[in-house]
Amino acid sequence: MKLLFIADARSPIARAWIRYFIGRGHEVHIISTYPCEPQDLPGSRIYHCPIAFSSFVDEATKGTVRTPLRQSLLRAGLTRLRRGKFAGLLMAARSWVGPVELYRYIRKARGLTLRIMPDLVHAMRIPFEGMLAAKSTPARLPLLISIWGNDLTLFAKRNPLLARQTKEVLRRADALHCDCDRDLELAVRSWGFQGSKPHIALPSSGGIQSTRFNAAASTSMLRKQLNISDCVAVVINPRGMRGYVRNDVFFQAIPLVLRTYPQTVFLCNAMQGNAVAEKWLSKLKIEGNVQLLPTVPHDEMAEMFRLASIAVSPSLHDGTPNTLLEAMACGCFPVAGDIESVREWITCGVNGLLCDPTSPESLASSIVRALGDEQMRNRARDQNLRLIAERADYAKVMEQAEEFYFRMILERKEPVRV
Repeated sequence: MKLLFIADARSPIARAWIRYFIGRGHEVHIISTYPCEPQDLPGSRIYHCPIAFSSFVDEATKGTVRTPLRQSLLRAGLTRLRRGKFAGLLMAARSWVGPVELYRYIRKARGLTLRIMPDLVHAMRIPFEGMLAAKSTPARLPLLISIWGNDLTLFAKRNPLLARQTKEVLRRADALHCDCDRDLELAVRSWGFQGSKPHIALPSSGGIQSTRFNAAASTSMLRKQLNISDCVAVVINPRGMRGYVRNDVFFQAIPLVLRTYPQTVFLCNAMQGNAVAEKWLSKLKIEGNVQLLPTVPHDEMAEMFRLASIAVSPSLHDGTPNTLLEAMACGCFPVAGDIESVREWITCGVNGLLCDPTSPESLASSIVRALGDEQMRNRARDQNLRLIAERADYAKVMEQAEEFYFRMILERKEPVRV
């Protein structure tokens, strides 16, 4: 097949998915909405259409924003906004600017698409990749749209412009890929997707690669590097600072946990240098129990999960979080916000615990319960390993995805190039 992906090519989620098709020998082209280097996905052709401030992101940090000495004033200003208390304002501005700014790139994206003439166009995420794809993909070419996480439950509701363009995307889509059944139901019921069209529910990253994310024994080396004693329990928050993750609740829950388990160490991925996180630590006087980590490379997250007893995700909006599946695959006990999509994977009290993500008391109670019940954690570990093998194994998931691509193309009666 000749495939064109419209995606954020920095994203580990997109890369895991796309690499499968490169490895299978398909001809892969990528229109990336963020700057990236050709060597990031060898075997593909990458083109750039930066949308909504994405050209100011420093690709070398793999999605995080840093401030090098020679950074432009605008780039430095955006860095402070993204990391500081005004992050919400930047997100709000981006949600208005993005749907408008993408019009600058429609002609370029359409020209690239016509030049490539792929068998299939796959836009990975609705804002803003799906919006660009819906406006630039000729009607005669099949268009597959992926819904990631909170495209419908959060982003589509930010303003009327995003809502309208989300509906346009789902009306234009010839097929739909969701990472949870809930999003398919929402897409059909409220956002204009025709349920008779092809659709599939698969983990957005293609699933779990067991060679990396597995329940092997944790090594003592990482504990030494982080200066954590062998007898101390570790809780990890892998989500970073996201507007839809209640990290304020997470930090407020920590002192409540420490009343019962005062030695517990909390690891916070992608929060090092974040002014908001640092303020919470100082305000709550929990600096001795919390480590704010830099953005941990995806390849190293498996060892973090194996080190921790519990992975926490106090999210208000989510599809199937990839960090949830990765934690489960590594034998780490999940404590997550009680939302519909997560309930497709977690049965509270059986293979994880669900809490009210707006309540520090609820979250702390779940963490304390999990820390105090090793038998529950062990039972959950066994069940989660089976669940990942059955529903989220990378090889199985991507085989289904490839078959879905072929079926889409054949149903549109387009020639398939192998």
